[in-house]
Amino acid sequence: MSTSSLDTGSAWVTSSYGCGADTTPMQLTSLGEHLSHCSRPARPVEVLLEGADALRSFVLGRLVTTVTVLAGVVGGSWLMWF
Repeated sequence: MSTSSLDTGSAWVTSSYGCGADTTPMQLTSLGEHLSHCSRPARPVEVLLEGADALRSFVLGRLVTTVTVLAGVVGGSWLMWF
């Protein structure tokens, strides 16, 4: 099998196939595009949506505990008024 016939595309190659283990220019370009996309600052709306999603995941994972705590807070508040 000839190493020149291997087409790596934009995927990372984890084996050198007996050749040098250097990165290809295509891999470096792909990595640069990925890093520039990931390092851009998030918009406030994205931050808000991520926070809401994290809160939703937390509540759904602890549904019984959340309902119990909310019932205790509401019940305790109700008792304080009477």
